[in-house]
Parts: sequence; C-alpha cells; structure tokens
Amino acid sequence: MRIKEIYANKPFGLSFEIFPPKTEKGDASLREHLTRLAKHNADFISCTYGAGGTTQDRTIELCEMIQTQFDIPATAHFTCVGSTKKQLNDWLDQAQSHGINNIMALRGDAPEGSDSFQVAKGGLQYANELVSLIRNRFPDMGVGVAGYPEKHPEAPDDQTDLDNLVRKINAGADAVFTQLFYDNESFFRFRDQLNKRNVQVPVVAGIMPITEFARIKRITGMCGAIIPDGLAKQLEAVQDDKSAQFEIGVEFAIRQCQELIASGVQGIHFYVLNKSEACERILDALQLP
Repeated sequence: MRIKEIYANKPFGLSFEIFPPKTEKGDASLREHLTRLAKHNADFISCTYGAGGTTQDRTIELCEMIQTQFDIPATAHFTCVGSTKKQLNDWLDQAQSHGINNIMALRGDAPEGSDSFQVAKGGLQYANELVSLIRNRFPDMGVGVAGYPEKHPEAPDDQTDLDNLVRKINAGADAVFTQLFYDNESFFRFRDQLNKRNVQVPVVAGIMPITEFARIKRITGMCGAIIPDGLAKQLEAVQDDKSAQFEIGVEFAIRQCQELIASGVQGIHFYVLNKSEACERILDALQLP
C-alpha cells in the first residue's frame, strides 16, 4: 500500500523508522525487534540511509525483507547526497524492481566536516527537485517528505522554512513527516501554519522516545529540537541511571502521544533506533485500534 492510500483509508497512521545495522549481530537484533513491533499493526516501516548517502543497497535490502518477512509496506529513504540525476534514477529503478512503492524524499545532510550541503556535479540541490524526479519517473510512487516544527537548522527563519516545505508538497509529496520534537505546542503551531497555507496532505508527528539522555542531547543538538526545561531537569537528575532515564522518557512520550492523538494528529512516526522496548510500552498504554 502506498503512503497516500494509507492516510486516505484510515483516520490515524502508525509507522516506525529503522536504520541499516553495521554487523550480522545487529541484523539479528533488528529482526527480533521488528518481530515485536510488527504485532502493533504498523501501516509501514521506513529505513534510512547511512551517513552521506551510504548503505543505499542495504536500505533496499531491508525494505524488501520488511515486506516479504513481515508483510508490512516499507518506505525507503532517498537523498540527493553525492548522486547525479542518472544515479538517482538508477536507484529508483532498483527500488521499484524490488517491490518498493514508497519513498521518503530528503535532501540529505551536509557531509561530515562541512557547514553546508554540497551539490554533486549533475545532481540535485533541493528535496523538492527530488520529489519532482520521483514523480516524473514513477508517478504512482508514494512520497513522504520531512517537516521541521522547530525550523530546519539551515533555514534563516520559520517562514522561509515553511515556503521550502510547501515547494516539496506542491512538487507531489503525499504526506509530511516531522523531525522529532518534545514540545507539542511547536507541532500545533507548525500544523496551524500549514493549514493557513491550505496544505491538504497529512502532517504526521515524528516521535523519538527518550531512552538515554546523552544520546538524545546529541541528536537534538544536531537537528535543533528543544528539550523542555522540566523534562531536561528530570533527566539530568538521573543522568547516571539509564533505567530511570528510560522510565522518564517513556512516561513523557505516552503523555505526549496522548495529547497529539486527542488533538486529531493524522499519524505518529516513531524513530525507534532499532529497538522495540520503549515503543511497545508506549503503544500498550495508548491502546490504538
């Protein structure tokens, strides 16, 4: 099932995001956690690239595994990083030949050590160009794009960031999946601003449960997400107790998701970091249909 069909047929969509493991042990662990997550009836599972656009073949391999072994639609991440238009089209052909019908279209991050994104010779510069390329190649492909409730770190201001997102939507995106956030008010403001711009596609909340405070601080430092003061103080008080951090993070995520669902959010996309325990706890508490 394609992204557009998923959100057209259901009032709420549930999805998970994984990344390609680097070892055979990691692969085995991921399959175990996917087996547990699959019991929660996800509408799709997405798989990222490695840094700088690496692991592209592994992304296709894992997406194919998700669809064949778990009978869950898969969504492959797809970026502009380091690729010519021909290489991008060739990768799309490969993904489609492996039965992948959904793509998460992203510009991609700046390479390590650089402050700005580098356009490959003969490649693309912006995610809206990537959406257009997908639409031209495979008009029926499901396409998701990223949105930033607290602004993309490279955008000069909120309005410019929203303008860029609307370009991606107008190029043919089927849904917006947000960067992780911990302040629901930022998501509500973001959604309201898109409504004012007459955006009609679903806006799906991206949630990363906090299971280890140090790791989340690194991630939020890179993407610009804010950890509310009260939550940060709770986590700092138990920074030497990973079990306590896990409990605080899970309980916060349950309350966060309950509020989002009560507000009519069209879906939640969990960044699971290849683990299932936190999401299992959260989903058991939410008791989704």
